[in-house]
Amino acid sequence: MKKALLTPLFLAGSLASTALFAAEPAKPAAMPAEMQQMMKMYTPEMRQKAMALSPELKKTIQQLHAQHTRRAKETTLRQIMHEILADYQAIASALATDNAEAASEAARRLAGHRIPKGGLLPYFPLNQINDADLGVLPSMNTIVEGSALKLADAADAGNLPLAATYMSEVMNGCIACHAKFRGVPGVSANLISAPAK
Repeated sequence: MKKALLTPLFLAGSLASTALFAAEPAKPAAMPAEMQQMMKMYTPEMRQKAMALSPELKKTIQQLHAQHTRRAKETTLRQIMHEILADYQAIASALATDNAEAASEAARRLAGHRIPKGGLLPYFPLNQINDADLGVLPSMNTIVEGSALKLADAADAGNLPLAATYMSEVMNGCIACHAKFRGVPGVSANLISAPAK
């Protein structure tokens, strides 16, 4: 009789402990070492904004970083943008002179630009460090870097007219990203407007 009672009790206890463990919330995945290093560079406000992003967006940003194997030690995003502009101009020059190899090389360099010191996040305005605003990054990245890679493939195939068509797609992506995050160059909220004439 005792044995008959012990078996159901053991099974009930086993099920209860399994239910307890199943109900326990899953621990968040450990932050990659690179992200931990970047977070150490952030101001407390920036760190708080970054930590408030959804797990999905954090993963997306990590994936965007992972697509780029080169990391800058001290170079800022603005400086990286100057490098991207130089690569874009090199593409235009190569296409204008029928130099497919140079066009392909410059396009791949543009698509594989370096990640700036601290990653991408600290270069965005604090009020745009949120899921809604940063959620556009993957599509903008696809337009700019994806089009640059298509350009490189067309140049590698010797089809320079097709390669040239991707120039405007790259530039459209750049302009859209700048309009979203950079604002109007030269305009500052910290300057008093000139009196109307």
